[in-house]
Amino acid sequence: MFTHPGTAHRGGLVTGTDALRPHAEHAFAEELKALAAADDRPRPERWRLSPWAVATYLLGGTLPDGTVITPKYVGPRRVVEVAVTTLATDRALLLLGVPGTAKTWVSEHLAAAVSGDSTLLVQGTAGTPEEAIRYGWDYARLLAHGPGREALVPGPVMRAMAGGRIARVEELTRIPADVQDALITILSEKTLPVPELGEEVQAVRGFNLIATANDRDRGVNDLSSALRRRFNTVVLPLPATSEDEVDIVSRRVDQIGRSLDLPSVPDGADEIRRVVTVFRELRDGVTADGRTKLKSPSGTLSTAEAISVVTGGLALAAHFGDGVLRAGDVAAGILGAVVRDPAVDRLVWQEYLETVVRERDGWKDFYRACREVSA
Repeated sequence: MFTHPGTAHRGGLVTGTDALRPHAEHAFAEELKALAAADDRPRPERWRLSPWAVATYLLGGTLPDGTVITPKYVGPRRVVEVAVTTLATDRALLLLGVPGTAKTWVSEHLAAAVSGDSTLLVQGTAGTPEEAIRYGWDYARLLAHGPGREALVPGPVMRAMAGGRIARVEELTRIPADVQDALITILSEKTLPVPELGEEVQAVRGFNLIATANDRDRGVNDLSSALRRRFNTVVLPLPATSEDEVDIVSRRVDQIGRSLDLPSVPDGADEIRRVVTVFRELRDGVTADGRTKLKSPSGTLSTAEAISVVTGGLALAAHFGDGVLRAGDVAAGILGAVVRDPAVDRLVWQEYLETVVRERDGWKDFYRACREVSA
């Protein structure tokens, strides 16, 4: 395998910041190191940082030595404090919210700050088997030698229990209900039975679990009351203000852009603000000044989608433009995000263009670009 000089590897895998999308513990290693050095507050067993330092890592701040900790989450401080405090108790944490409210992002950074490892992850889908949550078997060894410790393949949750670390379960409500219930014993008894060996794995101090779930997926595989009781639920809200959402999009696009060698975000600040304005107005069903009611499209128009639109626009500007983000670079992305149902959403978009965008001062270039791609 070819490796770039200076790239760290572990077990043949890229682990350095040359990775296209480094894990949080690698991408922000210097910040975590600085926080650990400055952190003189009590730490729960096996935590890399104190709860105060974990919250500072997510929310940002300046350390006594002048080190700037960049915000990973822009939102209510109390939401982060409750999430961090939950992980220091015997209750698991459920991050709940509509699509695009940074549930996965917050989950990853919490695990990185607490355990130094955000990779103990179960990705929930309709096909997630119980083995993904519990354990599997090396069938070659199983057939050759029969059931034994050497044939057992621990899953992410089992490894987290044994090491006193944070496990993550993404999209919990997409997992079939009978598979979800494999978590009940783990979360209530802090033990994972292995009946094939007549043994069990007990969680050591420091273990906990973060799950995420989508508000719009209620009823897909809703959590049983028994499982829900094992979680402390923290709802992640949509950005409260336009300024907050612009800040989130700008920061995240800048991080993604640096890894892809795209133009800097400040050159496209005006277009980012317009993308956020369009998304918020269509999402809320009213213009920013509150004067005009609007029809909302079928899609969510989340902050995550705004980030995707702007990132795609920056790539267009870099490779087929002059490097400056302009209206024509984001127009197609906005159209794709808004018009999910051609029969309904196209009418919503056309009405918005003609009644709002067309009449807005300073938006003529944006109107022309959107009309061109909508034709």
